[in-house]
Amino acid sequence: MNAVWLAVATLALYLFGWLWYSRYLAERLYGLDPRFTTPAHRYRDGIDFVPTNKWVLWGHHFTSVAGAAPIVGPAIAMYWGWGPALAWVGLGTVFAAGVHDFGALVLSVRHRGQSVGTMADRIIGRRAKLLFLFIILILILMVNAVFAWVIAKLFISNPAAVLPVALQIPMALWMGRRILRRGGSLLVPSLVALAVMYGTAVLTSRLEWLQIDLVGWLGGEGASTALLGLEATPASFLIWIVVLLGYVYIASTLPVWKLLQPRDYINAQQLLVGLGILYAGLFLLQPAVTAPIYNTEATTPWFPLLFITIACGAISGFHALVASGTSSKQLDREPDARTVGYLGALGEGALALITIIAVATLFAGPGEFLESYSSFAAAGNAGLGNFVEGASQLAGGVGIPPDIAATIVALIIVCFAATTLDSAVRLLRYIIGELGTEYGVHPLARRHVGTSLAIGLTALLVLVPDGGKGLGSGGYLLWPLFGTSNQLLAGITLMLLSLWLYRKGRNPLPTLVPMLFLLTMTIWAMTQQVVFEWSGLGAAEAEWLLFAFGAAILGFALWILLEAVRLFRRRDELEALRDPADEAPELEGGYRE
Repeated sequence: MNAVWLAVATLALYLFGWLWYSRYLAERLYGLDPRFTTPAHRYRDGIDFVPTNKWVLWGHHFTSVAGAAPIVGPAIAMYWGWGPALAWVGLGTVFAAGVHDFGALVLSVRHRGQSVGTMADRIIGRRAKLLFLFIILILILMVNAVFAWVIAKLFISNPAAVLPVALQIPMALWMGRRILRRGGSLLVPSLVALAVMYGTAVLTSRLEWLQIDLVGWLGGEGASTALLGLEATPASFLIWIVVLLGYVYIASTLPVWKLLQPRDYINAQQLLVGLGILYAGLFLLQPAVTAPIYNTEATTPWFPLLFITIACGAISGFHALVASGTSSKQLDREPDARTVGYLGALGEGALALITIIAVATLFAGPGEFLESYSSFAAAGNAGLGNFVEGASQLAGGVGIPPDIAATIVALIIVCFAATTLDSAVRLLRYIIGELGTEYGVHPLARRHVGTSLAIGLTALLVLVPDGGKGLGSGGYLLWPLFGTSNQLLAGITLMLLSLWLYRKGRNPLPTLVPMLFLLTMTIWAMTQQVVFEWSGLGAAEAEWLLFAFGAAILGFALWILLEAVRLFRRRDELEALRDPADEAPELEGGYRE
Protein backbone atom coordinates (compact mmCIF):
# COMPACT_ATOMS: atom_id res chain seq x y z
CA MET A 1 0.00 0.00 0.00
CA ASN A 2 1.29 3.46 -0.92
CA ALA A 3 1.77 5.54 2.26
CA VAL A 4 0.75 8.70 0.40
CA TRP A 5 -2.90 7.61 0.58
CA LEU A 6 -2.74 7.47 4.38
CA ALA A 7 -1.48 11.06 4.44
CA VAL A 8 -4.03 12.32 1.91
CA ALA A 9 -7.01 10.75 3.70
CA THR A 10 -6.00 12.04 7.14
CA LEU A 11 -5.06 15.52 5.92
CA ALA A 12 -8.44 15.73 4.18
CA LEU A 13 -10.08 14.98 7.56
CA TYR A 14 -8.00 17.76 9.15
CA LEU A 15 -9.11 20.15 6.41
CA PHE A 16 -12.75 19.30 7.16
CA GLY A 17 -12.09 19.97 10.82
CA TRP A 18 -10.59 23.38 10.15
CA LEU A 19 -13.01 24.64 7.49
CA TRP A 20 -16.26 23.37 8.98
CA TYR A 21 -16.10 21.92 12.47
CA SER A 22 -13.91 24.62 14.04
CA ARG A 23 -16.16 27.29 12.51
CA TYR A 24 -19.19 25.61 14.06
CA LEU A 25 -17.43 25.56 17.43
CA ALA A 26 -16.45 29.23 17.11
CA GLU A 27 -19.84 30.56 16.06
CA ARG A 28 -22.41 28.27 17.65
CA LEU A 29 -20.74 26.64 20.63
CA TYR A 30 -18.13 28.94 22.16
CA GLY A 31 -19.71 32.15 20.83
CA LEU A 32 -16.56 34.12 20.05
CA ASP A 33 -17.08 37.85 20.42
CA PRO A 34 -14.73 40.32 18.66
CA ARG A 35 -15.85 43.04 21.12
CA PHE A 36 -14.94 41.12 24.26
CA THR A 37 -12.01 42.68 26.14
CA THR A 38 -9.50 39.86 26.52
CA PRO A 39 -7.31 39.50 29.64
CA ALA A 40 -4.27 40.53 27.55
CA HIS A 41 -5.83 44.02 27.28
CA ARG A 42 -7.72 44.13 30.57
CA TYR A 43 -4.70 43.18 32.73
CA ARG A 44 -1.88 44.24 30.42
CA ASP A 45 1.40 44.33 32.37
CA GLY A 46 4.06 43.94 29.66
CA ILE A 47 5.33 40.71 31.24
CA ASP A 48 2.70 37.94 31.14
CA PHE A 49 -0.40 39.78 29.86
CA VAL A 50 0.65 41.05 26.43
CA PRO A 51 -1.71 41.36 23.39
CA THR A 52 -0.06 39.37 20.61
CA ASN A 53 -0.52 38.84 16.88
CA LYS A 54 -2.45 35.60 16.41
CA TRP A 55 0.25 33.96 14.26
CA VAL A 56 2.99 34.79 16.76
CA LEU A 57 0.78 33.42 19.53
CA TRP A 58 -0.02 30.35 17.43
CA GLY A 59 3.72 29.75 17.17
CA HIS A 60 4.09 29.92 20.95
CA HIS A 61 1.09 27.73 21.63
CA PHE A 62 1.94 25.15 18.96
CA THR A 63 5.54 24.70 20.01
CA SER A 64 4.73 24.68 23.74
CA VAL A 65 2.18 21.87 23.43
CA ALA A 66 4.10 19.84 20.85
CA GLY A 67 7.42 18.93 22.43
CA ALA A 68 8.51 15.37 21.70
CA ALA A 69 5.23 13.76 22.78
CA PRO A 70 3.44 13.69 19.38
CA ILE A 71 6.48 11.79 18.11
CA VAL A 72 7.11 9.40 21.01
CA GLY A 73 3.49 8.39 21.67
CA PRO A 74 2.54 7.43 18.09
CA ALA A 75 5.92 5.74 17.52
CA ILE A 76 5.31 3.50 20.56
CA ALA A 77 1.64 2.92 19.68
CA MET A 78 2.72 1.43 16.36
CA TYR A 79 3.10 -1.72 18.47
CA TRP A 80 -0.60 -2.37 17.77
CA GLY A 81 -0.21 -1.62 14.06
CA TRP A 82 -0.75 1.54 12.08
CA GLY A 83 -4.55 1.15 11.87
CA PRO A 84 -5.50 1.85 15.52
CA ALA A 85 -2.82 4.55 15.84
CA LEU A 86 -3.92 6.36 12.68
CA ALA A 87 -7.63 6.16 13.56
CA TRP A 88 -7.06 7.74 16.99
CA VAL A 89 -4.70 10.42 15.66
CA GLY A 90 -7.13 11.38 12.87
CA LEU A 91 -10.46 11.29 14.72
CA GLY A 92 -9.00 12.31 18.07
CA THR A 93 -7.37 15.43 16.64
CA VAL A 94 -10.51 16.72 14.90
CA PHE A 95 -13.23 15.78 17.40
CA ALA A 96 -11.35 15.75 20.72
CA ALA A 97 -8.05 17.69 20.68
CA GLY A 98 -9.35 20.63 18.64
CA VAL A 99 -12.47 20.93 20.80
CA HIS A 100 -10.44 20.63 24.00
CA ASP A 101 -7.58 23.02 23.16
CA PHE A 102 -9.85 25.63 21.56
CA GLY A 103 -12.36 25.39 24.42
CA ALA A 104 -9.76 25.59 27.21
CA LEU A 105 -8.41 28.78 25.65
CA VAL A 106 -11.86 30.38 25.35
CA LEU A 107 -12.85 29.31 28.86
CA SER A 108 -9.73 30.88 30.35
CA VAL A 109 -10.19 34.09 28.36
CA ARG A 110 -13.74 34.28 29.75
CA HIS A 111 -12.39 33.84 33.29
CA ARG A 112 -9.66 36.51 33.51
CA GLY A 113 -6.92 34.30 32.04
CA GLN A 114 -7.04 31.90 34.98
CA SER A 115 -5.72 28.34 34.83
CA VAL A 116 -8.11 25.42 34.44
CA GLY A 117 -7.36 24.45 38.04
CA THR A 118 -8.47 27.83 39.39
CA MET A 119 -11.50 27.91 37.08
CA ALA A 120 -12.68 24.65 38.63
CA ASP A 121 -13.47 26.70 41.74
CA ARG A 122 -16.03 28.78 39.82
CA ILE A 123 -17.44 26.01 37.67
CA ILE A 124 -17.49 23.02 40.05
CA GLY A 125 -16.57 24.33 43.49
CA ARG A 126 -13.73 24.88 45.96
CA ARG A 127 -13.19 21.20 46.79
CA ALA A 128 -12.84 20.31 43.13
CA LYS A 129 -10.36 23.13 42.65
CA LEU A 130 -8.03 21.83 45.36
CA LEU A 131 -8.17 18.28 44.03
CA PHE A 132 -7.65 19.44 40.45
CA LEU A 133 -4.67 21.63 41.37
CA PHE A 134 -3.01 18.64 43.05
CA ILE A 135 -3.27 16.63 39.82
CA ILE A 136 -1.92 19.59 37.82
CA LEU A 137 1.05 20.18 40.13
CA ILE A 138 2.11 16.52 39.94
CA LEU A 139 1.71 16.54 36.15
CA ILE A 140 3.78 19.69 35.60
CA LEU A 141 6.53 18.52 37.94
CA MET A 142 6.76 15.24 36.00
CA VAL A 143 6.98 17.13 32.68
CA ASN A 144 9.67 19.47 34.02
CA ALA A 145 11.77 16.69 35.50
CA VAL A 146 11.60 14.29 32.57
CA PHE A 147 12.05 16.93 29.85
CA ALA A 148 15.14 18.26 31.63
CA TRP A 149 16.61 14.74 31.53
CA VAL A 150 15.55 14.20 27.89
CA ILE A 151 17.21 17.43 26.73
CA ALA A 152 20.38 16.62 28.67
CA LYS A 153 20.46 13.14 27.12
CA LEU A 154 19.98 14.54 23.60
CA PHE A 155 22.79 17.04 24.18
CA ILE A 156 25.07 14.19 25.30
CA SER A 157 24.11 11.77 22.50
CA ASN A 158 23.92 14.50 19.79
CA PRO A 159 26.63 17.07 20.62
CA ALA A 160 26.31 18.47 17.10
CA ALA A 161 22.85 19.84 18.06
CA VAL A 162 24.06 21.93 21.02
CA LEU A 163 25.50 24.94 19.18
CA PRO A 164 22.49 25.42 16.83
CA VAL A 165 20.17 25.31 19.85
CA ALA A 166 22.32 27.79 21.77
CA LEU A 167 22.40 30.22 18.84
CA GLN A 168 18.61 30.43 18.89
CA ILE A 169 18.58 32.29 22.22
CA PRO A 170 20.53 35.47 21.26
CA MET A 171 18.72 35.60 17.90
CA ALA A 172 15.34 35.38 19.64
CA LEU A 173 16.33 38.09 22.15
CA TRP A 174 17.38 40.36 19.28
CA MET A 175 14.10 39.73 17.45
CA GLY A 176 12.08 40.43 20.58
CA ARG A 177 13.76 43.76 21.25
CA ARG A 178 14.07 45.05 17.68
CA ILE A 179 10.85 43.78 16.14
CA LEU A 180 8.18 42.84 18.70
CA ARG A 181 9.01 45.82 20.91
CA ARG A 182 9.25 48.36 18.09
CA GLY A 183 6.78 46.77 15.69
CA GLY A 184 7.26 44.83 12.48
CA SER A 185 6.98 41.38 10.98
CA LEU A 186 8.77 38.40 12.50
CA LEU A 187 8.56 36.27 9.37
CA VAL A 188 11.76 37.25 7.54
CA PRO A 189 13.96 37.51 10.69
CA SER A 190 12.68 34.14 11.91
CA LEU A 191 13.51 32.52 8.56
CA VAL A 192 17.00 34.06 8.70
CA ALA A 193 17.42 32.70 12.24
CA LEU A 194 16.26 29.32 11.02
CA ALA A 195 18.74 29.38 8.15
CA VAL A 196 21.56 30.21 10.60
CA MET A 197 20.52 27.34 12.88
CA TYR A 198 20.26 24.80 10.07
CA GLY A 199 23.46 26.02 8.46
CA THR A 200 25.21 25.60 11.79
CA ALA A 201 23.69 22.12 12.14
CA VAL A 202 25.24 21.15 8.81
CA LEU A 203 28.64 22.44 9.93
CA THR A 204 28.53 20.81 13.37
CA SER A 205 27.50 17.49 11.78
CA ARG A 206 30.70 17.49 9.73
CA LEU A 207 33.15 19.43 11.96
CA GLU A 208 33.77 17.73 15.29
CA TRP A 209 35.57 20.73 16.78
CA LEU A 210 32.27 22.65 16.66
CA GLN A 211 30.48 19.99 18.68
CA ILE A 212 29.97 20.69 22.38
CA ASP A 213 30.75 17.20 23.67
CA LEU A 214 30.94 17.39 27.47
CA VAL A 215 31.55 13.66 27.89
CA GLY A 216 34.55 13.85 25.54
CA TRP A 217 35.83 17.00 27.19
CA LEU A 218 35.67 15.30 30.60
CA GLY A 219 37.80 12.39 29.43
CA GLY A 220 35.32 10.11 27.72
CA GLU A 221 32.74 7.61 28.90
CA GLY A 222 33.79 5.91 32.13
CA ALA A 223 36.48 8.48 32.99
CA SER A 224 36.50 9.88 36.53
CA THR A 225 36.11 13.62 37.06
CA ALA A 226 36.66 16.09 39.87
CA LEU A 227 32.94 16.97 39.88
CA LEU A 228 31.60 15.25 43.04
CA GLY A 229 33.64 12.18 42.12
CA LEU A 230 31.30 11.42 39.22
CA GLU A 231 32.22 9.72 35.96
CA ALA A 232 32.12 11.73 32.75
CA THR A 233 28.57 10.80 31.67
CA PRO A 234 26.72 11.49 34.96
CA ALA A 235 28.86 14.61 35.44
CA SER A 236 27.73 15.79 32.00
CA PHE A 237 24.11 15.14 32.96
CA LEU A 238 24.55 17.20 36.12
CA ILE A 239 26.14 20.11 34.22
CA TRP A 240 23.48 20.17 31.51
CA ILE A 241 20.60 19.94 34.00
CA VAL A 242 22.00 22.83 36.07
CA VAL A 243 22.46 24.89 32.89
CA LEU A 244 18.93 24.05 31.73
CA LEU A 245 17.32 24.93 35.07
CA GLY A 246 19.25 28.21 35.14
CA TYR A 247 18.09 28.98 31.60
CA VAL A 248 14.42 28.21 32.26
CA TYR A 249 14.52 30.34 35.43
CA ILE A 250 15.58 33.34 33.37
CA ALA A 251 13.36 32.49 30.38
CA SER A 252 10.22 31.99 32.48
CA THR A 253 10.61 35.30 34.33
CA LEU A 254 11.39 37.50 31.33
CA PRO A 255 8.52 39.38 29.66
CA VAL A 256 6.98 37.10 27.03
CA TRP A 257 7.89 39.47 24.18
CA LYS A 258 11.62 39.32 24.99
CA LEU A 259 12.29 35.62 24.50
CA LEU A 260 9.24 33.36 24.63
CA GLN A 261 7.32 34.80 21.65
CA PRO A 262 10.20 35.22 19.16
CA ARG A 263 11.83 31.91 20.13
CA ASP A 264 8.57 30.02 19.78
CA TYR A 265 7.89 31.73 16.45
CA ILE A 266 11.28 30.51 15.21
CA ASN A 267 10.41 27.03 16.46
CA ALA A 268 7.07 27.14 14.69
CA GLN A 269 8.84 27.99 11.44
CA GLN A 270 11.31 25.21 12.19
CA LEU A 271 8.56 22.64 12.58
CA LEU A 272 6.77 23.83 9.46
CA VAL A 273 10.01 23.49 7.50
CA GLY A 274 10.64 20.08 9.06
CA LEU A 275 7.11 18.92 8.27
CA GLY A 276 7.49 20.32 4.75
CA ILE A 277 10.70 18.31 4.24
CA LEU A 278 9.15 15.08 5.57
CA TYR A 279 5.90 15.40 3.63
CA ALA A 280 7.79 16.40 0.46
CA GLY A 281 10.01 13.34 0.91
CA LEU A 282 6.89 11.21 1.37
CA PHE A 283 5.23 12.44 -1.83
CA LEU A 284 8.47 12.16 -3.82
CA LEU A 285 9.50 8.72 -2.56
CA GLN A 286 5.96 7.31 -2.28
CA PRO A 287 7.16 4.50 0.04
CA ALA A 288 5.13 1.39 0.68
CA VAL A 289 3.58 0.69 4.07
CA THR A 290 5.42 -2.37 5.37
CA ALA A 291 4.08 -2.42 8.93
CA PRO A 292 0.84 -4.36 9.50
CA ILE A 293 -2.47 -2.53 9.81
CA TYR A 294 -3.03 -4.50 13.00
CA ASN A 295 -0.43 -6.46 14.96
CA THR A 296 -2.09 -9.81 15.62
CA GLU A 297 0.88 -10.91 17.74
CA ALA A 298 0.50 -8.06 20.25
CA THR A 299 0.04 -9.51 23.73
CA THR A 300 -0.84 -6.21 25.42
CA PRO A 301 -4.42 -5.14 24.57
CA TRP A 302 -4.83 -1.79 22.83
CA PHE A 303 -8.06 -1.03 24.70
CA PRO A 304 -7.66 1.15 26.75
CA LEU A 305 -3.87 1.68 26.55
CA LEU A 306 -3.82 3.14 23.01
CA PHE A 307 -5.68 6.24 24.20
CA ILE A 308 -3.18 6.76 27.01
CA THR A 309 -0.08 6.02 24.91
CA ILE A 310 -1.04 8.56 22.22
CA ALA A 311 -1.89 11.76 24.06
CA CYS A 312 -0.26 14.66 22.22
CA GLY A 313 -1.22 14.17 18.59
CA ALA A 314 -4.77 13.19 19.54
CA ILE A 315 -5.72 14.91 22.83
CA SER A 316 -3.61 15.90 25.83
CA GLY A 317 -4.51 17.56 29.10
CA PHE A 318 -1.20 19.43 29.15
CA HIS A 319 -2.55 21.52 26.28
CA ALA A 320 -5.23 22.90 28.59
CA LEU A 321 -2.49 24.09 30.96
CA VAL A 322 -0.73 25.95 28.15
CA ALA A 323 -3.98 27.33 26.71
CA SER A 324 -5.20 28.60 30.09
CA GLY A 325 -1.77 29.42 31.48
CA THR A 326 0.17 31.41 28.89
CA SER A 327 -1.83 31.59 25.63
CA SER A 328 -4.98 33.07 27.21
CA LYS A 329 -2.91 35.91 28.66
CA GLN A 330 -1.63 36.89 25.20
CA LEU A 331 -4.80 36.56 23.07
CA ASP A 332 -5.39 39.87 21.31
CA ARG A 333 -8.95 39.24 20.05
CA GLU A 334 -11.29 36.48 21.11
CA PRO A 335 -11.88 35.22 17.52
CA ASP A 336 -8.11 34.54 17.34
CA ALA A 337 -8.73 31.60 19.70
CA ARG A 338 -9.90 29.50 16.75
CA THR A 339 -6.54 29.88 14.99
CA VAL A 340 -4.42 29.47 18.12
CA GLY A 341 -6.34 26.59 19.72
CA TYR A 342 -7.87 24.51 16.94
CA LEU A 343 -5.19 25.06 14.30
CA GLY A 344 -2.54 24.35 16.93
CA ALA A 345 -4.15 20.96 17.55
CA LEU A 346 -4.21 20.24 13.81
CA GLY A 347 -0.51 21.10 13.54
CA GLU A 348 0.29 18.60 16.24
CA GLY A 349 -1.92 16.04 14.52
CA ALA A 350 0.08 16.54 11.31
CA LEU A 351 3.28 15.79 13.25
CA ALA A 352 1.77 12.63 14.77
CA LEU A 353 0.60 11.56 11.31
CA ILE A 354 4.03 11.82 9.71
CA THR A 355 5.48 9.95 12.72
CA ILE A 356 3.15 7.01 12.06
CA ILE A 357 4.01 7.05 8.36
CA ALA A 358 7.77 7.30 9.02
CA VAL A 359 7.67 4.21 11.24
CA ALA A 360 5.18 2.33 9.04
CA THR A 361 7.47 2.69 6.01
CA LEU A 362 10.79 2.08 7.78
CA PHE A 363 10.94 -1.69 7.76
CA ALA A 364 11.74 -4.04 4.89
CA GLY A 365 8.77 -6.21 5.79
CA PRO A 366 6.42 -7.39 8.57
CA GLY A 367 9.08 -9.70 10.02
CA GLU A 368 11.49 -6.84 10.68
CA PHE A 369 8.64 -4.81 12.18
CA LEU A 370 7.70 -7.64 14.56
CA GLU A 371 11.32 -8.00 15.59
CA SER A 372 11.47 -4.33 16.61
CA TYR A 373 7.99 -4.35 18.19
CA SER A 374 8.18 -7.76 19.84
CA SER A 375 6.54 -6.45 23.03
CA PHE A 376 5.08 -3.26 24.42
CA ALA A 377 8.27 -2.74 26.45
CA ALA A 378 10.36 -3.18 23.30
CA ALA A 379 8.16 -0.60 21.56
CA GLY A 380 8.89 1.86 24.35
CA ASN A 381 12.62 1.39 23.92
CA ALA A 382 12.68 1.44 20.11
CA GLY A 383 9.89 3.88 19.19
CA LEU A 384 11.80 7.17 19.14
CA GLY A 385 14.80 5.64 17.38
CA ASN A 386 12.52 4.13 14.74
CA PHE A 387 11.02 7.54 14.07
CA VAL A 388 14.42 9.22 13.73
CA GLU A 389 15.55 6.53 11.28
CA GLY A 390 12.29 6.59 9.33
CA ALA A 391 12.25 10.39 9.22
CA SER A 392 15.84 10.38 7.94
CA GLN A 393 14.74 8.09 5.12
CA LEU A 394 11.89 10.44 4.19
CA ALA A 395 14.23 13.45 4.36
CA GLY A 396 16.54 11.58 2.00
CA GLY A 397 13.80 11.92 -0.60
CA VAL A 398 14.68 15.61 -0.92
CA GLY A 399 18.43 14.94 -0.90
CA ILE A 400 19.33 15.49 2.78
CA PRO A 401 22.15 13.14 3.95
CA PRO A 402 21.28 10.86 6.89
CA ASP A 403 23.80 12.35 9.37
CA ILE A 404 22.57 15.90 8.75
CA ALA A 405 18.94 14.74 8.87
CA ALA A 406 19.59 13.08 12.25
CA THR A 407 21.12 16.30 13.62
CA ILE A 408 18.17 18.37 12.35
CA VAL A 409 15.66 15.95 13.90
CA ALA A 410 17.54 16.14 17.23
CA LEU A 411 17.61 19.94 16.89
CA ILE A 412 13.82 20.06 16.42
CA ILE A 413 13.16 17.75 19.36
CA VAL A 414 15.49 19.68 21.70
CA CYS A 415 14.04 23.08 20.72
CA PHE A 416 10.50 21.87 21.27
CA ALA A 417 11.33 20.13 24.53
CA ALA A 418 13.06 23.29 25.78
CA THR A 419 10.03 25.36 24.81
CA THR A 420 7.76 23.00 26.72
CA LEU A 421 10.11 23.07 29.73
CA ASP A 422 10.16 26.88 29.78
CA SER A 423 6.36 27.12 29.45
CA ALA A 424 5.83 24.42 32.10
CA VAL A 425 7.97 26.29 34.65
CA ARG A 426 6.04 29.49 33.87
CA LEU A 427 2.76 27.56 34.32
CA LEU A 428 3.97 26.16 37.65
CA ARG A 429 4.81 29.69 38.75
CA TYR A 430 1.28 30.84 37.84
CA ILE A 431 -0.32 28.01 39.81
CA ILE A 432 1.91 28.63 42.84
CA GLY A 433 0.96 32.31 42.64
CA GLU A 434 -2.75 31.52 42.39
CA LEU A 435 -2.51 29.23 45.42
CA GLY A 436 -0.59 31.91 47.32
CA THR A 437 -3.28 34.47 46.56
CA GLU A 438 -6.04 32.01 47.44
CA TYR A 439 -4.59 31.19 50.87
CA GLY A 440 -3.16 34.58 51.77
CA VAL A 441 0.52 33.65 51.26
CA HIS A 442 1.02 36.66 49.02
CA PRO A 443 4.83 36.40 48.54
CA LEU A 444 4.19 33.25 46.46
CA ALA A 445 2.47 35.44 43.87
CA ARG A 446 5.72 37.36 43.29
CA ARG A 447 7.41 36.41 40.06
CA HIS A 448 10.83 35.43 41.37
CA VAL A 449 9.56 33.78 44.56
CA GLY A 450 7.13 31.56 42.64
CA THR A 451 9.73 30.74 39.99
CA SER A 452 12.37 29.90 42.61
CA LEU A 453 9.97 27.48 44.26
CA ALA A 454 9.06 25.94 40.89
CA ILE A 455 12.74 25.48 39.97
CA GLY A 456 13.57 24.16 43.42
CA LEU A 457 10.83 21.51 43.33
CA THR A 458 11.89 20.48 39.83
CA ALA A 459 15.56 20.23 40.85
CA LEU A 460 14.67 18.07 43.86
CA LEU A 461 12.69 15.64 41.72
CA VAL A 462 15.35 15.57 38.99
CA LEU A 463 18.50 15.22 41.07
CA VAL A 464 17.73 13.64 44.43
CA PRO A 465 16.13 10.26 43.58
CA ASP A 466 17.39 7.85 40.93
CA GLY A 467 14.68 7.06 38.41
CA GLY A 468 16.54 4.06 37.05
CA LYS A 469 18.45 5.89 34.30
CA GLY A 470 21.24 7.41 36.37
CA LEU A 471 21.81 10.88 37.75
CA GLY A 472 19.13 13.36 36.72
CA SER A 473 16.45 10.77 35.98
CA GLY A 474 14.41 11.22 39.17
CA GLY A 475 11.37 12.28 37.18
CA TYR A 476 11.09 8.77 35.79
CA LEU A 477 10.05 7.50 39.23
CA LEU A 478 6.65 9.08 38.64
CA TRP A 479 6.63 9.02 34.85
CA PRO A 480 4.39 5.90 34.60
CA LEU A 481 1.69 8.16 36.04
CA PHE A 482 2.02 10.71 33.26
CA GLY A 483 -0.14 9.08 30.59
CA THR A 484 -3.20 8.49 32.74
CA SER A 485 -2.81 11.74 34.75
CA ASN A 486 -2.46 13.73 31.55
CA GLN A 487 -5.58 12.20 30.01
CA LEU A 488 -7.52 12.62 33.25
CA LEU A 489 -6.67 16.30 33.07
CA ALA A 490 -8.02 16.44 29.49
CA GLY A 491 -11.22 14.66 30.54
CA ILE A 492 -11.76 16.98 33.50
CA THR A 493 -11.13 20.02 31.29
CA LEU A 494 -13.79 18.76 28.86
CA MET A 495 -16.05 18.33 31.90
CA LEU A 496 -15.51 21.98 32.86
CA LEU A 497 -16.35 23.00 29.30
CA SER A 498 -19.48 20.84 29.31
CA LEU A 499 -20.69 22.37 32.58
CA TRP A 500 -19.96 25.88 31.29
CA LEU A 501 -21.88 25.26 28.07
CA TYR A 502 -24.75 23.62 29.94
CA ARG A 503 -24.96 26.60 32.28
CA LYS A 504 -25.17 28.93 29.30
CA GLY A 505 -27.91 26.89 27.62
CA ARG A 506 -25.73 25.69 24.75
CA ASN A 507 -25.35 22.22 23.30
CA PRO A 508 -22.69 20.42 25.41
CA LEU A 509 -22.53 17.28 23.22
CA PRO A 510 -19.36 18.27 21.26
CA THR A 511 -17.47 18.38 24.58
CA LEU A 512 -19.53 15.83 26.50
CA VAL A 513 -19.03 12.93 24.05
CA PRO A 514 -15.19 13.08 23.96
CA MET A 515 -15.24 13.69 27.73
CA LEU A 516 -17.20 10.50 28.43
CA PHE A 517 -15.04 8.46 26.06
CA LEU A 518 -11.75 9.80 27.43
CA LEU A 519 -12.69 9.48 31.10
CA THR A 520 -13.90 5.93 30.52
CA MET A 521 -10.64 4.90 28.83
CA THR A 522 -8.48 6.73 31.35
CA ILE A 523 -10.20 5.56 34.53
CA TRP A 524 -10.21 2.02 33.10
CA ALA A 525 -6.47 2.20 32.39
CA MET A 526 -5.62 3.84 35.70
CA THR A 527 -7.64 1.30 37.67
CA GLN A 528 -5.69 -1.47 35.95
CA GLN A 529 -2.40 0.19 36.85
CA VAL A 530 -3.26 1.03 40.47
CA VAL A 531 -5.06 -2.19 41.37
CA PHE A 532 -3.28 -4.85 39.32
CA GLU A 533 0.20 -3.48 38.54
CA TRP A 534 1.38 -1.23 41.38
CA SER A 535 -0.45 -2.75 44.34
CA GLY A 536 1.28 -6.12 44.14
CA LEU A 537 -2.00 -7.98 43.67
CA GLY A 538 -1.08 -8.95 40.12
CA ALA A 539 1.99 -10.69 38.74
CA ALA A 540 4.20 -7.60 39.12
CA GLU A 541 5.90 -6.60 42.35
CA ALA A 542 4.34 -3.77 44.35
CA GLU A 543 5.50 -0.22 43.59
CA TRP A 544 4.27 1.67 46.59
CA LEU A 545 5.21 5.19 45.47
CA LEU A 546 3.32 4.84 42.20
CA PHE A 547 0.47 3.09 44.00
CA ALA A 548 0.10 5.92 46.54
CA PHE A 549 0.19 8.75 44.01
CA GLY A 550 -1.89 6.82 41.48
CA ALA A 551 -4.58 5.93 44.01
CA ALA A 552 -4.72 9.55 45.22
CA ILE A 553 -5.03 10.94 41.69
CA LEU A 554 -7.66 8.35 40.76
CA GLY A 555 -9.62 9.09 43.91
CA PHE A 556 -9.45 12.84 43.32
CA ALA A 557 -10.61 12.42 39.71
CA LEU A 558 -13.60 10.32 40.77
CA TRP A 559 -14.44 12.90 43.45
CA ILE A 560 -14.36 15.72 40.87
CA LEU A 561 -16.55 13.62 38.56
CA LEU A 562 -19.13 13.11 41.31
CA GLU A 563 -19.13 16.86 42.05
CA ALA A 564 -19.79 17.56 38.37
CA VAL A 565 -22.60 15.00 38.16
CA ARG A 566 -24.23 16.64 41.18
CA LEU A 567 -24.08 20.04 39.47
CA PHE A 568 -25.52 18.67 36.23
CA ARG A 569 -28.50 17.47 38.27
CA ARG A 570 -28.83 20.77 40.19
CA ARG A 571 -28.74 23.52 37.61
CA ASP A 572 -29.79 26.16 40.18
CA GLU A 573 -26.54 25.56 42.10
CA LEU A 574 -24.56 25.70 38.87
CA GLU A 575 -26.11 29.07 38.04
CA ALA A 576 -24.93 30.41 41.40
CA LEU A 577 -21.32 29.85 40.28
CA ARG A 578 -21.63 32.36 37.43
CA ASP A 579 -18.49 34.43 36.97
CA PRO A 580 -19.24 38.17 36.41
CA ALA A 581 -16.25 38.36 34.07
CA ASP A 582 -17.96 35.89 31.74
CA GLU A 583 -20.49 38.38 30.44
CA ALA A 584 -20.73 40.10 27.07
CA PRO A 585 -23.36 42.08 25.14
CA GLU A 586 -25.74 40.26 22.86
CA LEU A 587 -24.67 39.94 19.25
CA GLU A 588 -26.72 39.17 16.20
CA GLY A 589 -26.15 35.91 14.35
CA GLY A 590 -25.94 33.67 17.41
CA TYR A 591 -22.36 34.51 18.40
CA ARG A 592 -23.25 35.50 21.96
CA GLU A 593 -26.43 35.21 23.98
